[in-house]
Amino acid sequence: MQKKSHYGVPLERSDYLELKRHRNSCTPEAFADWLEGFGKGRRLAVDLFSGAGGLSLGLQRAGWAIAAAVDCDERALETHAANFPGMSLNMDLGDPRERDRLEEFLKPAIGKIDLVAGGPPCQPFSRAGRSKIRHLVEHHGRDAHDLRKELWSAYLDMVKRIRPRAVLMENVPDMGLGDDFFVVRVIEQQLEDLGYATQVRLVDAWRYGVPQHRKRLILLARRDIEKFEWQAEVPESERTTLRHAIGDLPELHAVPMERVGSREMEYVTPSEGLSSFAADMRKRARPGVIWDHMTRRVREDDWIIFKRMESTTLYSQIDPELQRYKADHFTDKYKKLAWNDLCRSITAHIAKDGYWYIHPDQNRTLTVREAARVQTFPDRFRFAGTRSDAFRQIGNAVPPLLGEAAATALLPAEEQLGEGGIQPYWRTVRRELTAWAERQRANGDWYHLPKLLSLHAAVIAVLSGARVRSDQLHKIMETVRGETALTKDVMQALLHAAPTAAIRARINRLAGLVSDGEVWSEERREEIPKRLEMKPAEVKLYRLLIDEDLLWIGQSALRVAARLNNSPSDRTNRLTDGRVDLVKVVGAGEKAPLRMAALRLIGNTLCRVRQPLCYECPLTQFCTGRDSVSPGDLFTDAPSAGQA
Repeated sequence: MQKKSHYGVPLERSDYLELKRHRNSCTPEAFADWLEGFGKGRRLAVDLFSGAGGLSLGLQRAGWAIAAAVDCDERALETHAANFPGMSLNMDLGDPRERDRLEEFLKPAIGKIDLVAGGPPCQPFSRAGRSKIRHLVEHHGRDAHDLRKELWSAYLDMVKRIRPRAVLMENVPDMGLGDDFFVVRVIEQQLEDLGYATQVRLVDAWRYGVPQHRKRLILLARRDIEKFEWQAEVPESERTTLRHAIGDLPELHAVPMERVGSREMEYVTPSEGLSSFAADMRKRARPGVIWDHMTRRVREDDWIIFKRMESTTLYSQIDPELQRYKADHFTDKYKKLAWNDLCRSITAHIAKDGYWYIHPDQNRTLTVREAARVQTFPDRFRFAGTRSDAFRQIGNAVPPLLGEAAATALLPAEEQLGEGGIQPYWRTVRRELTAWAERQRANGDWYHLPKLLSLHAAVIAVLSGARVRSDQLHKIMETVRGETALTKDVMQALLHAAPTAAIRARINRLAGLVSDGEVWSEERREEIPKRLEMKPAEVKLYRLLIDEDLLWIGQSALRVAARLNNSPSDRTNRLTDGRVDLVKVVGAGEKAPLRMAALRLIGNTLCRVRQPLCYECPLTQFCTGRDSVSPGDLFTDAPSAGQA
């Protein structure tokens, strides 16, 4: 049924595609028999928050059979049930009672399930939320914030119940970058407590054959060995372009206002043959047929815009008479794709409109099949529901080729697990770092490490950018060691201890809080950064030193983490890969702020850019990056008199 609308084209639902269930799918009641039939002798996986099955397909390509998939999107589950064996279950895992039910369904397979995978929706946490989570994690208490409602916690709960050999979690980078990797660090810590070794990576999907710009966060865990061997990355010169991905598909002659494409069309292999990617996508597809090569009708004005655009055209450069949106607000409203480049990342937004995905030389937006190809779904894979349902499922999916690459790093190892089980490497590193930091706090470096009073943290924060020798800083901090508030006498003592006019000027920033005893109380310490007009870096340091759980992204700490990981992340990609390297060393839990501050201290005093004092560093035995330091710049033994 059609009706006119302000969109300028007839609004109509496409036909509804009903799909038959996979011949080896099963119900919970038949699951025990399925295990003895199709599932017998196979490496089994469970996919939680499965969507249409992008990650399931990646696992399947890597050698696992899907025993069960869980989601609460009916159309996506219909798609999953049609394309995979095993159970496709409609369940809300945020409900603990549903998790109990799932555990009951899976009971015949407990001990046989090799891998649990999934991409739980994860909301970054505010600093207030983090403190509540930390309390629950450390002390198993209860409070107003019910962790069971968080889907990442539900995912982790099912891992604990199933206890697979391996775990794979996929999510958007913002899951980590949005809250200092707090949730990721909590998950890692709990997995390590269960005896798993873990790895976190930010992965560019195109490096594993996916023809689009798409960065994802991957968390892997396993309890057989501590080794994660990823397949070789695709060189940039050999990446899969949009032409490789969809160049073989039938051309659609879009006419304004008319239907574009159809559910089923004739497919003819191009005379010049197929790219290796397209050949992979055509495997097991019905010969001579392409399915779901269809997209939305094109407005008359859009048809003109598409025709005039190049891949570099900005929306603001479109003829103003044809613009329907404010160019200053919608700078990237339209995006024409380029044949010889990667596609823009396919997201669920494609279900609303296709303006971000305009075909390189046909005046239309991408079709369902083209979007599926860009996401690396093969041509035999079909999506239940309407055209919009299909676009949404595709946009929400994990690219199967990325899922395959991550799953391959979790394949069972030939070597046997030792009697002592896994002792996760980074957990050992963190234990040594914690012990060193506690010794330093007792031996005089107390003011570099949490848990400081707000007065002490404020003094360190305002002095953090000053040129001050360690002995001078020590003298300054000893004047306030026993003080809890900034009185006139304390202020005078600080100024008297300051060795230079520049340092006195920094200390004078505190003058406005002299004799305001209440502001230094624990209840009001959050006010201090604003009252002192601290710069962002100073605020971060202040909060770290009063024991807030955060990542301090300073060059000194990044350098230590990079050398421990034998990585260049302190020089390139500091805010992404640099943070991932920090996460491995800092971990989570009550001592995480202490370790974070300790890395800053080591970077400032021992792990210097030139001539690092490796003989004093508590992490020397773990430093795989020592070989990257020039031998002439490396101190491996204690220096002679005058050398230090």
